[in-house]
Amino acid sequence: MNIQAPIRLSAAEESLASQLDSVGAEGLATLVRDKGLPTRRVESYHYTDLKMLLNDVPPLASAAQAGGAPATDIAGAYRIVVANGIVQNSGTAPAGIAVGTVEGPVMASRDDLIVSLNGALGKQALGLDLTGDVDPVIHVDHRFEGAAAHVLSRTRIAVAAGAKATIIETVSGSDAAHLGNLATHVSLGEGAEVTHIVVDMSALQARQFSNLEYRIEANAKLKSVMINAGAALARAQVFADFVGEGAHSDFLGLNVADTDEHRDITLDISHAVPNTTSTELYKQIVRGRGKGVFQGKITVVKDAQKTDAKMMTQGLMLSDEAEILAKPELVIYADDVVCGHGATCGDLDETSLFYLMSRGIPRADAEVMLIRAFLAEIVDAVENESVSEVLTDIVERWLSKDV
Repeated sequence: MNIQAPIRLSAAEESLASQLDSVGAEGLATLVRDKGLPTRRVESYHYTDLKMLLNDVPPLASAAQAGGAPATDIAGAYRIVVANGIVQNSGTAPAGIAVGTVEGPVMASRDDLIVSLNGALGKQALGLDLTGDVDPVIHVDHRFEGAAAHVLSRTRIAVAAGAKATIIETVSGSDAAHLGNLATHVSLGEGAEVTHIVVDMSALQARQFSNLEYRIEANAKLKSVMINAGAALARAQVFADFVGEGAHSDFLGLNVADTDEHRDITLDISHAVPNTTSTELYKQIVRGRGKGVFQGKITVVKDAQKTDAKMMTQGLMLSDEAEILAKPELVIYADDVVCGHGATCGDLDETSLFYLMSRGIPRADAEVMLIRAFLAEIVDAVENESVSEVLTDIVERWLSKDV
C-alpha cells in the first residue's frame, strides 16, 4: 500500500490556505494543503514553477480609493476605476454601455488553481453590458493602492449580437509588492466585433496573474492583445472557446522582460465547431537575466472541420544571459483543417545592423530601430489611434530603461 507523504508547505501556500479558510472555501484550502502551488510537474506551469517563484502572499486587500492620476491616460476614453478589486464611481456611462456589479466567479475554474483562487477570494466583479456601436473606447483602470496586498479583480463583459467595442484594461498601482489576480470573461454575441487589450504595468516589486476567457459566437470577430510590461513575476493565461460557425479571432501578445523578471503568456484555444478561423502571434523581447515564456495550445475537436488556425511565436534576446522558452502545440482531432505553428528565437540581425550603421546611424540607435520594428507588428495591430499611441508609449518607456 502506497501512502503519499504530506507535502511541505511554503509560506505562500500556508498564507493562501489560511485566506481560503477565512472566506469559507475549505475545499480549495484543502486542495492547496494537499497539492500546493503548481510546479513544473504541471504541464501548463512547466516553465513557471510557482512553488519556487512565489515566495510570499500578502494579506487580502481592503477597500481603498484610487488616488492620483491614472498610469495611462487614453484620450477620449470612458474610464472605470477598480481600486483593490472594488468598482469605484464611473460617472455617467455613454450610450450602449451599462455598468454594474456582478457577484460570484466570472470564469470557469479551468482546473487551474490561480483561476480558482480568483473565484473563491474575489469580492466583487465589474459587469459591462455593451450594445450597438460603442463609442468611445472603454478603459477599465485596475489600481492597486496602499501597502502590499493580495488583490483580486474581476470583470465580466457581455457584448450583444452585432455590437462593436474597443476595451482596454490596465493594471497599475502603488510601488509595493502586491500580488494581483485578474480574471476577465468576454462573451461575444453573434456578429459582434471586439478589440480587447490587457496591459500589465504593475510595480516591479509586484506579482501579477492575468486570466482572460473568451466565448465567441457565430460570425463574431475578436482581436485580443495581452502585454506583460510590469511586475517581477507576470503570468497571463488566455482561454478562448469558439462556439459558433464563421467566427474569427486574432490573438496577439508581448512579453518584455529585464534582469531577473519572469514573464509568461500561456494560451489555450478551443475550436469546437466547424468553419472557424484564428491567428496567434506572440512576441518576446528579453534582456539582462530576464526570462520570457510562451506556451500555446490549439485544440480542434472532431467535428470542427474546416478550421483554419495558424500560430507563431518569435523571441528576441538582447543579452547572453537572457532566456526565452517557447512551446507551441496543436491537438487536432478533425481531418479537414488547415493548421500550423512555428517558433523563432535569436538576437538582433547583424546584417541589418551593418546596413543601418553603414548609413551613418550609430549602433545603439540602429539597435533601437530594429527592436521597434520587431515590436511594431503587435502595437500596430490596434486600429484605434489613441490606444495605439498608449501602447507605443509603454514600449518606449521600456526601451528607455537602464538595465
